[in-house]
Amino acid sequence: MRARIEEQPLFLLMMGIAALAMYLPAIHALVLDTEDEARAFFYSGTLLLVLTVLISVARAGQPMRRDEMWNLLALLGGFTLLPAILAVPFHEALRTTSFVNAYFEMVSSLTTTGASMFAPERLSPSLHLWRAMVGWLGGLLMWVAAAAVLAPLSLGGFEVTASGEPGQADAGGMGQVDPQKRILRIAWHLTPIYAGLTLALWLLLLVGGDRPLVAISHAMSVMATSGISPVGGVEGASSGLGGEIVMALFMLFALSRVTFSGDTLVGARVSVLRDAEFRLGLVLVLVIPLVLFLRHWSGAYEFDEEQNLTLAIRALWGGVFTILSMLTTTGFASADWAAAQNWSGLETPGLLLLGVAMIGGGVATTAGGVKLLRVWALYLQGLREMERLVHPSSVGRAGAGSRRLRRQGAYIAWIFFMLFAISVTVFTLILAWVVGDLEQALVLAIAALSTTGPLVTLATETPIALADLSMTGKFVMCAGMVLGRLETLAIIALISSDLWRR
Repeated sequence: MRARIEEQPLFLLMMGIAALAMYLPAIHALVLDTEDEARAFFYSGTLLLVLTVLISVARAGQPMRRDEMWNLLALLGGFTLLPAILAVPFHEALRTTSFVNAYFEMVSSLTTTGASMFAPERLSPSLHLWRAMVGWLGGLLMWVAAAAVLAPLSLGGFEVTASGEPGQADAGGMGQVDPQKRILRIAWHLTPIYAGLTLALWLLLLVGGDRPLVAISHAMSVMATSGISPVGGVEGASSGLGGEIVMALFMLFALSRVTFSGDTLVGARVSVLRDAEFRLGLVLVLVIPLVLFLRHWSGAYEFDEEQNLTLAIRALWGGVFTILSMLTTTGFASADWAAAQNWSGLETPGLLLLGVAMIGGGVATTAGGVKLLRVWALYLQGLREMERLVHPSSVGRAGAGSRRLRRQGAYIAWIFFMLFAISVTVFTLILAWVVGDLEQALVLAIAALSTTGPLVTLATETPIALADLSMTGKFVMCAGMVLGRLETLAIIALISSDLWRR
């Protein structure tokens, strides 16, 4: 059976998993006695499963294309074509929206962006469960694809430390392993970890007082960094401060892959506290809220009536949780975020959230954005350049890894940063032409490219209604979410490869 699965292309495997996943909301809807929704998911899952099996049978005996670029192309197809399949039961169960809106919702969920067109009360519990499941599966897909597809090609952040050139299969190590076998092996290794962490967080949120649906949705959203919630965010949950603390602990897994695995091409396994990404992430999470907290006495002294210990602690925690959530591109805002804003007196907190979300989390995690490792490489290079201004003949720190990270790594990181900036500019201009407002266009562009969907409600004074976007605007957002999830370098590598000449 396993040998037969290894012969199937990655996209067909994703179709099979999507078909099986549709049975869970079907069972959930049947338990809730919403038979129309149960039939929509059951029929869709059955038809998709039959189609997958028929394609598998039809392919029997055909030679398998075992190429890294084919798997990268399958990932692109998974984020663009698979949402159309996932949108079928969503559209049939909701019945009060267009298929384009359903497709947008599934692209947003699968790319772990979490931007929604629908108010929480408009969707049924089963549809909320489906959105959270799709986001959770999208996060698992990126976990597996990072090590099995992007790492051998020196993409997705690995180009900063890997010896291979971006877009070219590494000649040694994992590059010698059969791509299909590597995908299954890494999936077999990571899926229990991913599911176990989700289960643990779900149980802790249940103990904290959340309803089962809210708890499982938030647990899956935190692990996938999708920010999907059936109650509009953590402020609508019943677990309160305890739930936020637990979720913050699990968000730390999105700061660095070293926290849960050492299976990628980033060199030897190091401890968490020695990992550059994790330490940089902690510095940002602690320093930025502290600056906001201390600003109360320098820039918000007019709030004298609010100077009490309880509110101070709430404001500090609201800043820490929200900054951590935005840095990991989860997008949840603490229930005390409003207290943090009032305490600091900051007039434009949305700009701060946009900047943090652009930085993003760790390489090979479910987080989006530029990635902390690239920021660290640019920091080391900048530090070295300042040292050379003082001591022009000095020699940098020893070690091939350090030299690689400072020179070639920083160079590639700078190229990616410029590509990201160009992408933000292009999408902002297009969306400004579509929506007619530059501020909203900038928020929409960064929310899509950083896969931090909740920014559309948190980064502006008036929340942006995605349902009001034109069809052009919705498809532009979908393109931005896919580009932000796969990253520009991967798309360029895919376009410039010799795959199309075969």
